[in-house]
Amino acid sequence: MKIFRSNKFLSRAITIVLISISSVSHSQSNGFEVVRSLELMDQIYEYLEKYYVDDLNAGSLSKTAIDAMLKELDPYTVYYHETDIEDYRLMTTGQYGGIGALIRKMGEYTYISEPYEGNPAHNSGLMAGDKILEIDGEDMKGKPSSEVSTALKGPKATKVNILVERNGGEEVSVSFERAEIKIPDVPYSGMINETVGYIKLSSFTKTASQEVIKAYGELTSEGMQKLVFDLRGNGGGLLIESVKIVNMFIPNNEIVVTTKGRVAEENRSYKTMNDPVDLDIPVVILVDGGSASASEIVSGSLQDLDRAVIIGTQSYGKGLVQRTYDLDYGSKMKLTIAKYYTPSGRCVQRLEYYDKLDGEGVEEIPDSLIQIFKTANGRDVIDGRGVEPDVEVDVKEFSRLTATLFREHLVFDYSTNYFFAHREDEIAVNFSLTTSDYEAFKNFVLEHEFTYSTASEEMLKKMKKTAEEEGFYDDMETEYDLLLEKVVPSKERDLEKFKPEIMHLIENEIVSRYHFQKGRAKHAFKDDKYIQAAIEVFNKEGEYDTILGN
Repeated sequence: MKIFRSNKFLSRAITIVLISISSVSHSQSNGFEVVRSLELMDQIYEYLEKYYVDDLNAGSLSKTAIDAMLKELDPYTVYYHETDIEDYRLMTTGQYGGIGALIRKMGEYTYISEPYEGNPAHNSGLMAGDKILEIDGEDMKGKPSSEVSTALKGPKATKVNILVERNGGEEVSVSFERAEIKIPDVPYSGMINETVGYIKLSSFTKTASQEVIKAYGELTSEGMQKLVFDLRGNGGGLLIESVKIVNMFIPNNEIVVTTKGRVAEENRSYKTMNDPVDLDIPVVILVDGGSASASEIVSGSLQDLDRAVIIGTQSYGKGLVQRTYDLDYGSKMKLTIAKYYTPSGRCVQRLEYYDKLDGEGVEEIPDSLIQIFKTANGRDVIDGRGVEPDVEVDVKEFSRLTATLFREHLVFDYSTNYFFAHREDEIAVNFSLTTSDYEAFKNFVLEHEFTYSTASEEMLKKMKKTAEEEGFYDDMETEYDLLLEKVVPSKERDLEKFKPEIMHLIENEIVSRYHFQKGRAKHAFKDDKYIQAAIEVFNKEGEYDTILGN
């Protein structure tokens, strides 16, 4: 009976996966292959169950098999085991049962990195920088952050006991009830100046359009005449929410997005269904490499309709649509069913998952297949490369030193120390480090052991190797040594050289300790090149209309 039940579960799961695989291939005569594959998998599992040297974990083995098969398709076709349903809920609704805090792994322990304001973790007194020692009496030392996260989550109103170490030694025990945590789709909205409003949208869950419309109304009452709509880092979510948001700025009964799949019923056109909120307000949309899926529907559609200026860097390029299906035993499957197309007819999908051969990696759609499409005003836009901005922002990557300071948690640790040393002071949202503060940070950093290399150093060493192979190195050794001396990392030198970007990171982290997510977002305005570019487009007479071809 045990073998039959396990095989039945596995076979059903495999059937779903194999059907999805057959959907990707365009063959109509693979019915025998499906049945043959199911029978072989069933036999293999039966022999494993009967004769394998160790006891098998049927649930773990079947999930591994399912995940491995789905991995052959695309990253967005996934299986959610019943134990992962909280993660699924978080993705689709922004809700989960838990304490309301971000965590991060640092060494052998996981720390509270940012409590959500007004949620149980914050209300109970947990703070950023608290080291989690125990959860409900279980030692958390050495546990992966995923396991710590699972221990912190749980149904609403269930009790959790957490023991933390604070400020380098004090042990604090807190006990409180978990709550239904709703991560806001709009973590921040506000006025940048007297006329320009700003809305940050971080996800497209079921409440995304409601939150955007509410924020929009509040900003209008504060005098907003132009809007910066920030979709940077927004990986997408529900397609219908993107349609509702586009509907805010274009008339009723306009096509926003079209989906096309192998199955005929997935070929649909999604039109606006409501009266717009505002047809005239100038809109700038900010995008970057983390803007994907529903974010690209909003930015791509409003670009095609010449209703918004897109500013930033090229978006991610995910033109695939998923639908979730309920499976037996409380599990679910999210399946790619179609590609989507913006009003001009383009698909922004960058990677071609379906044409890869066995053993080959996924490749970008080649330039030879890129097509040019026209916006409503006749401007050129292309497919296969995500959404290309109308105004590109040149954003420098962090220096190797800055990235190392962040990765080694030195910015986080210094900010924790700063908070406890200044707890009685009111740190404003526009807070700036003093010269003495930065000197203290430099001393703090230099007390810690860490290494990093510069890109220039790595390139020079590669050049040396090539020169040695070609017999030129002896003639250039002196010049090489002089160059290498200039690019080899020096902590003291580089802490001064990259002072502005390091200071901004520290300031932003410190502000978050006092003003949480909203403060972090508002503080970032002062050095945000994307927002500066948006303001420039708004302020330069005629620039906005010229870009749109009006």
